[in-house]
Amino acid sequence: MDAEGPRALSGLCLAQVCRCLDLLCVRRADGSLSLSWAPVLPQEVADQLLREMAADGRLSDRTIGIFRDYKKLRLRQAFIRCCPVSAEAFRLALSPHRLQELDASWIPGNLTGADILSGLASNPECRHSLQRLSLNGLHLDWESLGEDGGTRVKGFSSLQGLKGLAVANTDLSDAVLEDICSLPRLESLDISSSAVTDLTALLECRVTLRSLIAHRLWQLDMSPTRLLFVLSQLHSLRHLDFSDDRFVGSSTDDNATGKEDEAVRQLLEGSPQVLPSLISLDVSGRKRISEAAIRAFVEARSGLVFLGLLATGVSSCDIFSSQRNLKVAGEANENQVCEALRRYNERENFTQEALIHLYNITANMDKPRPNILKLVVSGMQSHLSSLHVQLVATACVFNLTTQDLAESMPVHLLSSAVNQLLHAMNSFPNHQQVQKNCLLALCSDYILQDVPFDKYLAAKLVMSLLSSHEDPTLQRMAVAVISILVAKLSTEETAQLGTDKSIMKQLLGIVQQKAMMGVVDTTLKFALSALWNLTDETPTAARHFIQCQGLELYEEVLENNIAEVVDLQGDLMEEDLLEHILNLLQDSQVEVGVRYFAGGVLAQLTSRPEAWTLEEELHTAILEQLHACIMTWIPPEREMVSYRSFRPFIPLLQTSQPSGVQLWAAWAIHLVCSQNTTHYCSMLRSEGVVNLLRGLAAHTDTHSDIRRLVELILCMADQHPSHTRPLNNQPGPQSS
Repeated sequence: MDAEGPRALSGLCLAQVCRCLDLLCVRRADGSLSLSWAPVLPQEVADQLLREMAADGRLSDRTIGIFRDYKKLRLRQAFIRCCPVSAEAFRLALSPHRLQELDASWIPGNLTGADILSGLASNPECRHSLQRLSLNGLHLDWESLGEDGGTRVKGFSSLQGLKGLAVANTDLSDAVLEDICSLPRLESLDISSSAVTDLTALLECRVTLRSLIAHRLWQLDMSPTRLLFVLSQLHSLRHLDFSDDRFVGSSTDDNATGKEDEAVRQLLEGSPQVLPSLISLDVSGRKRISEAAIRAFVEARSGLVFLGLLATGVSSCDIFSSQRNLKVAGEANENQVCEALRRYNERENFTQEALIHLYNITANMDKPRPNILKLVVSGMQSHLSSLHVQLVATACVFNLTTQDLAESMPVHLLSSAVNQLLHAMNSFPNHQQVQKNCLLALCSDYILQDVPFDKYLAAKLVMSLLSSHEDPTLQRMAVAVISILVAKLSTEETAQLGTDKSIMKQLLGIVQQKAMMGVVDTTLKFALSALWNLTDETPTAARHFIQCQGLELYEEVLENNIAEVVDLQGDLMEEDLLEHILNLLQDSQVEVGVRYFAGGVLAQLTSRPEAWTLEEELHTAILEQLHACIMTWIPPEREMVSYRSFRPFIPLLQTSQPSGVQLWAAWAIHLVCSQNTTHYCSMLRSEGVVNLLRGLAAHTDTHSDIRRLVELILCMADQHPSHTRPLNNQPGPQSS
């Protein structure tokens, strides 16, 4: 479920169509796709399908081909933002539609604004139907446009129905702006971060223009008087964004923005008859603004609904306490900071500034705030390559999910947050604080156990961190996270991870360090737990363990199950090693987790008499002590171990096995079934272990201790009917 509730059925269906697109289509000669069969879709459904393909990263020259059938897939609102679409694919798939809105911002590759304008203008219907167009982040390539009838450039003015245009972060020039301002119905214009030097052309649309976004006009060259005059003539203007985020940096910023800052000051202190329709003003980042000017401006405009004042130093003005209908983007309180994150999602410096203040606000957060976490995640997604944003955002994620806060968050939102943490770890592997922030957030049992995310990728990233950073705090957290993540991987993923010998060396290095110091702490226990899971049913990892002198280390500390790998049992037949393991089994001062794993190694090694190469007396002593010691164990309250499968236990539960071997396997199964009854009882049935246990209980030679334990397991299994397990969410072996 999302923060707003479950996803609509239509969205789920279209998502499935996207995933199965290749099965539903035939391939044209040029490689593009065409639906094998399609009904005439409602326009809203066609729009939603295109948006779903774009959002899912499936929109390309190949897949956009399905929209060439413009009679059945009729588009009105086309969203291809950030999608790799070429000029030819755009012309063939989208130009024929009678579009009302088009968002083609930030498209990678060679598609230019000129290509889009030419394509749209080639459709006579589109010239009049298109009302909103977004080309943010594109190269306009104005000079390449041809002529219409030999006299007129096919510019923006050819789209006579256009009401809203966004050309932020483009090579927009004064000449192009003049062409834009000749549009007869233009109401909304975004020219932020463009190369415009003069805004005089705006006078051409002063009657119709209602919204002007002119953020960070870095080449603007107008005197304060001239600039204020032009703005004051826009009598219909209701929203003006004249903010600037060049507040981050040296004193040169003052010179770069001084003229505009002065114009803003004069606007705030001037008559309310200037821009009389204005209800929204954004001057975030501007200097020379006083609280007195803000107070006078607000008092003179009773209809004001928004003020942008982030990084101005005046967002704490006392006038705002009496303005209930006025939203402010600033840093004075939580509401202002959240408003800033919502408004400035695509502006890196503003996002960073707002996150810095949010970090301080959330430092002692004691209630779950999914609405705030959603804003942080959105900011991270919008600035994936920004170290500054990711550094502060990852710290905010930790603040918002620490302790028990995560458990009250929507799982879908937490999944998105974790994915962004992994992206930050991958993007900035050498930045220690980013890595630390991410690990702090990941060090949550709830997140690691119950939130869906790519655990294999996470394990690889944390392993990489472990090998590249020697900070003890980072190591402790990394090992703790790894010990749980490895337990959640499939057998195939664990095997793939185990092929990297450096991982084994790193974990064993930690074990060796602790052994030399004589320290038994959480880092050691987590490292041993990770080794347990890495070597579970993975011969390659187990062989790496032995090749890296793991056996010698485990004579000092023990918690590993390489004994399950039959091919390697011969390597464990060393009397000194087994006597050390036996001592651990017998030592009542050793915690039950270590004794349990020691018992597992001994049970495996004594279960195959034909493979035993040591003295028979030692074999007999181990079996006697195994049975006697297990009977003294008290099951721990918290989860100590988990299993992907009970298959390794099947040989140990045969009626021909010694009682000590049978008892260890039965005790292990009873332990996990008691702690997660529904899951493990289902596993018992699906893997045929229930019938094996019934046979063991019924056998005349079965020891009474074992029969009693087996009957308890069977009772739990009978009370919990089998259920289908999810294919891709099976718990793995874990010890902690």
